[in-house]
This record gives sequence, structure tokens and C-alpha cells, in this order.
Amino acid sequence: MTSDAQAEAGTAEGQGPVEISEDLAERLDSKREKLFEKFEIRDGFPQAVMTEAEKRTENIQQEIQDEAEERTDLRDMTTWTTDPIDAQDFDDAISVEEREDEYVLWVHIADVTHYVHPESNMWEEAVKRGNTVYLPGYTIHMLPPMLAETVCSLVPNEDRLAHTVEMHLDKENLSYETIDIYKSVIQSDERLTYSQAEERIDDEDAPLHEECKLSFELADRMHEQRKEDGSLVLNPRRDRAHTIIEESMLKANKAVTHELMWGRGVEAMYRVHPQPTPDEWGKALQEIQDLNGVSIPGSTWDDPRKAVNATLEDAPGRQLDKIQWAVMKVMPRARYMSDPFGGHHALNFEIYGHFTSPIRRLSDLINHWIVYTNDVPEDLVALCDRASDKQADAEACEREYKQFLEEVGLDPNAVNNRGIEVVEDDD
Repeated sequence: MTSDAQAEAGTAEGQGPVEISEDLAERLDSKREKLFEKFEIRDGFPQAVMTEAEKRTENIQQEIQDEAEERTDLRDMTTWTTDPIDAQDFDDAISVEEREDEYVLWVHIADVTHYVHPESNMWEEAVKRGNTVYLPGYTIHMLPPMLAETVCSLVPNEDRLAHTVEMHLDKENLSYETIDIYKSVIQSDERLTYSQAEERIDDEDAPLHEECKLSFELADRMHEQRKEDGSLVLNPRRDRAHTIIEESMLKANKAVTHELMWGRGVEAMYRVHPQPTPDEWGKALQEIQDLNGVSIPGSTWDDPRKAVNATLEDAPGRQLDKIQWAVMKVMPRARYMSDPFGGHHALNFEIYGHFTSPIRRLSDLINHWIVYTNDVPEDLVALCDRASDKQADAEACEREYKQFLEEVGLDPNAVNNRGIEVVEDDD
């Protein structure tokens, strides 16, 4: 079960927060402060940034109405979001249609660059932060939550400014017939959690049933095609709702960066993932083959990614983590680059980049700006390095914090899914 699914399951069962003593709470605070200092992670926002965010959230509806006249109006289109049960902001929504000879998939992303631009304090602060950092029970945001959770959140039944990626997909092979990226105004019909989206796929009487069912059928086909094309799928047992969102976002990210590279020929913040050497792949496959109860199908050895996919599908559940770890050990770190040369090895995409999470990733924020203005920041190479380095810092910080939680007797997953409640010490 994924962490999001666990979170929902835990909440559904009525599990309360993880209770800790005041003394332990102080130790956690102290540990976080030391980690933030070590990895140069900025926790609180400067006053100038908060003041700017506050101003940008005034008269929201009037500004949206004024702006809507210049945009493609999609408010009448059936649109919905799907997120973890405890999500505070909703930065992506989807719409889908099946037509006689094509599918049309719309991915609507919160238009963050309407509010956060290179001349703003919030942009400058986002560059310093690089991304949102998620620790169990504690989040350090890239953008002020005051902005991210209001005007940049695609909440239901409210008009919102979006950046829409409209993809017309060939019915036979799901290739892009046309890609259109434009500014829009949308109104989400409903905010679904992952477990609710799962239920809607099966419940014929529920609202959005047909849309959720169709979006899964399309996503499932995209997923299977991606595997056939040689994309590495390290987590093969995701539920249907996660598959919808993951495949829709991958399709949109790929569409945007293809358009930037081939349609416009501009530099952007591309995601480049080098491949392991043949020797490294060979060691990983041998380590997997040696696991008890695991066998790599002989026909797949020529392509290590397909070999891992096929093995994961049939391997005993108890061996999944070991298989994944054998692969992760030999995988080079993906980085952001201004040139897509080399492509994304794990996804087996010739060109790839990020666009769908501008609230929590600097790369997406910058790519939104490039798509909108067709203008590349002068310091793009430095920004790529910054985003790559801060992502590495965030991952290392999360790893060390989880390790500390285990050392003091706490389950990081439980803390992440249920939160923490400090219980006063008895006198």
C-alpha cells in the first residue's frame, strides 16, 4: 500500500495522531533545526515575502473575472482533482473525453506564475528554497501556504486561473496528434481523495463515475504502453486512482517539454537521467536473480528495465523492496539540465521535464514561465544546478530525519500519515 493509501486507510479507521511527550517533542524540534542548518533549508518566510503573498490574495474573484476575458474559458468543462486525503493545496486537475477517433486529455495546472514572477520576492525566495521539503509530520513549503492554499489551489466550485495542457491522442497508439498549451480559467467540480476516486470507478450511480472510469481506462493503456516501450516501473502495484494521476501527469510533462524542444526550440529545465553502465545493470540483475523465490524471465535480459518490470510483477511481495533497492543502488541521480541531451533513462523518454507541480518544485515554476513568455531566464544553467542540489538536500534531510524518528522509537510512516499530538507530562 502506498503512503497516501495508508494515510487514508489510517484516517478511515479512526486512528488518532501519534502521541509523544513534551520532552520528545523538544528533541524533534532540535533535530529539525540542526538538519535545516546542515542542509541550508529555510523554514520561516521573510516578512517581505509574506506581505507580498498577502497582497496577491486580495480581491481574488475580481482579478480572476478581469483575467478570464483574455483566457480560454473552460468553466463548463467537467473537471476534478484527486489528491491525498490530507492535501492542503490542489495544483492539478484533469478532464477527459472519448471521441470517435481520439481521446482528449486536459491537464489543468494552477497558474502560479500569474502570481509569482521573476521580479517578485516570492520568486526569489522560491529559488533559494528549490522545492517543498516533506518530513514526516512537518512540511517546509517552497511558496507561502497563504498563496498556495488559496488562489493557487484548484478548489471545487471556485473560478481559478490555470495553465492547461490539451492533448489529442490517437486512439490506436495514444501518440500525440496535437498538443495545445494555453492559459485558461476553470472551475473544478469536485475534490476527490484517492480512495474516493477508487470508489467512483466502480459505483455506477456516483457523480463522475463515467469520467473516472474513462480516465482509468485511458491511464491503464498509457501505463501498459509505457512499459512496452521500456519505461521502468518500480512500483507495479499502485491502485487505479494513483495510476490515473501518475500517467496523466507524465503525459502532460512529456507533452510540454516536447513542445518546448521540438515546437519552439527553446532551452528549458529538462529532467535528464543518465543510465547505469552495463556492468552496474548486470550486478543489479544478478542480485535480483539471487533472491529467494525470484526469477527474471529469460526473454527480458536484453533490456534491464523490461527485465525488472517483468520480475516485479511476479515476485513475492516480501521481495519487492529488495528488488527496488538493487535497482536504486545502481541508478545515477537525475538532474535538471538546460539541454535534454541524454534523455530520461528510467522513463525511457527521449525528452522529459517537469510542469505539473509549480507549487512545490522550482523546475515546474520556471518551465511555466518559459512556456508563457517564450523567454528563458539568463541564469537558467545556475537555476538547473540549484534545483538539482536542493532536491538532493531535501532527500538527504528526509532520510536523516526518518532515521532519527526510528532511533527514538517512532514509526515515520505512522507520523507521516497520522500526525503528532504532544501529550503534557504528568506532574
